[in-house]
Amino acid sequence: MDPKKASIRLALFSIIVVILVILLIASITVVPAGHVAVVVLFGKVRPQALQPGIHLINPLANTVKMDTRLREYTMSIAREEGVRKSDDAIDALTSEGLTVRLDLTAWFKLDPTKASTVYNEIGSDYDQKIIRPTLRTAIRDIVVKFTAENIYSIKRDSVVLAIEARAKDLTEDKGVTIERILLRNVILPQKISDAIDAKLAAEQEAKKMEFVLQKEHLEKERKIIEAEGIRQANQIIAQGLTSSYIQWYRIEMLKQLVNSPNNTIIMIPEDLKSAPMILNTN
Repeated sequence: MDPKKASIRLALFSIIVVILVILLIASITVVPAGHVAVVVLFGKVRPQALQPGIHLINPLANTVKMDTRLREYTMSIAREEGVRKSDDAIDALTSEGLTVRLDLTAWFKLDPTKASTVYNEIGSDYDQKIIRPTLRTAIRDIVVKFTAENIYSIKRDSVVLAIEARAKDLTEDKGVTIERILLRNVILPQKISDAIDAKLAAEQEAKKMEFVLQKEHLEKERKIIEAEGIRQANQIIAQGLTSSYIQWYRIEMLKQLVNSPNNTIIMIPEDLKSAPMILNTN
């Protein structure tokens, strides 16, 4: 064989091998844990996303990895704390027309089975297109049903649960699930906040006074019951104090004095009616 032809064939073979290796490498894609990969070929999205692991795909296809783990979306009044690096708290009107600001965090997850649909219809930035508008709408729909005082104090938990339920309704069939809403802060106008704090303090003081009065009332009832018991006991004792019993009891006491080891002289009157004379010889 001609050495020149042999070298050309060897070069062609080497090129083919290199191309095949490149195509093989391009065909291998790794989907990390907690993600799925959406396959896009010539602008068309494959209906089923790739699950975590190693996969062989068309080397001309593009893959977009999407996070399916629990994520958070924070709308905070503090800069550099929320998703948007600015004051991102939500303003909403209460039932009495007052403006309150809510600082919150939402936990959400992407449904792995609907990842391709979400990417095709919404895009990979679905948190900005779905989560954020949903939270704003849910908050304003619910806050308007409560007073500022209820949101600020006694019905805060009820408000959070209502916002959470509304957000879940709004994201139903969107491929994204709202797991939980965490209300971090409620900011009221300063005058309203001060008035509510004063009212709550007054209510606490009234409850404290009510407790004190109830305690005194119970103490009064205890003393009445105790006095009634003493009165009844005295009545029973008085009924048993006959003249014969008293005379017997007096004799018993005198016996104890007679038997006393002290040097005592006792002069007892005959009728036992007068008091005895007790002389100590010491």
